[in-house]
Amino acid sequence: MNGWIIFDKPVGLGSTQAVGAVKRVCREAGLGKVKVGHGGTLDPLASGVLPIALGEATKLCGRMLDASKTYDFTIAFGAETAGLDAEGAIVATSDVRPTLAEVAAVLPRFTGAIEQVPPAYSAIKIDGERAYDRARKGEDVEMKARGVTVYSLTVRHPGPFDCVAGAQDRLRRGGDGGASEGLEEITLTAHVSKGTYIRSLARDIARAVGSVGHVIMLRRTKAGPFTLEQAISLDKLNAFGQGAAQSEIILPLEAGLVDIPALDLSPEAAGAIRQGRVWTGVSTHDGLYWGRDAENRPVALIEALAGTLKVVRGFNL
Repeated sequence: MNGWIIFDKPVGLGSTQAVGAVKRVCREAGLGKVKVGHGGTLDPLASGVLPIALGEATKLCGRMLDASKTYDFTIAFGAETAGLDAEGAIVATSDVRPTLAEVAAVLPRFTGAIEQVPPAYSAIKIDGERAYDRARKGEDVEMKARGVTVYSLTVRHPGPFDCVAGAQDRLRRGGDGGASEGLEEITLTAHVSKGTYIRSLARDIARAVGSVGHVIMLRRTKAGPFTLEQAISLDKLNAFGQGAAQSEIILPLEAGLVDIPALDLSPEAAGAIRQGRVWTGVSTHDGLYWGRDAENRPVALIEALAGTLKVVRGFNL
C-alpha cells in the first residue's frame, strides 16, 4: 500500500474528510491501518484533483504541496462576498457588467509574478490563529499581500455562451462573438504556483474591469503531475472497499515522480542509498532524480552534485 489515489473530490467534501474516506475504504478492503496524507488542500466548495498519498508516498506530500496547480473557475460579476465565494455575505455590489474584450484586456496584468492579498476567509495563520476563525468572529482581519506566480490565464467559457464555439458561431454570422456584450459571468483557466488564491484572483480581475465579483465554480484540473484523467469518483473509491481491484484505484509511488528524471542505480549504489549513505563516482548531470534499483523499484529521491549522490528522501519499499 505505497502509492497514490487521485480523488476527484466532489463539492461539499473537505480535504480532511477525503483522507478519512480513504482510510475507511482501506479498512473495508481489509488492508488494516494505512498511513494516508493529501497533496494540497482543496476547499469544500471546490471540486477536482486531490492527490492522496498512501504509505511511503506520504513522504512526497510536501513536494506535492509545492507543485503548481491548474484550475477552472467562474467569476460572477455584480457582487463581492465576504469569502469571495458563493457562500459569503454580500459586501459590495456593482451594476457594471464587463464585456469579453474588457476581461481579455486585463488578463495580462494578472499573468506572471504578481502580488495578491489572500481572502480573510483563508487558512493563513495570524498570531497563531487561522484567518477564517478570526473573520467568523467578526474581527477586522488585515491580510498582507504576498508574491505568487500565474503561469497562464485564459478564457475558457466567455460568459453567456455555453462554450467558446458559441462565440465563434456568432463571429461567422457577422457578429463580434459577443465581445461587446456585458457578461454576467465568465469562466477562466489558470495555471498557478503554490500559495495562489483563485478567489483573490477573481476578486482582482472583477475590480480591474470596474465591477466586483466572486467565485461561483472552482475546479482543480491538475495538481503537480496528476490530472482529472487519472482521478476517480467517490463511488469508485467506495467500490474499492467492496472488492474492486487495487490496480484500478491505486497508482504506483513513482507516478508522483514523473516530472523528474529517473536514475538507474547499481546494486551497490542502491544498497548504499537505502542505508542513507553518500555514493560517489556517478557520471550524471547535477540535479534532482529519483533512484531506482534493478527491479525498477523507487529507492530514494536523490540529489546529484559533481558525481556524488545524496539522499533527499528515502523510500522503505
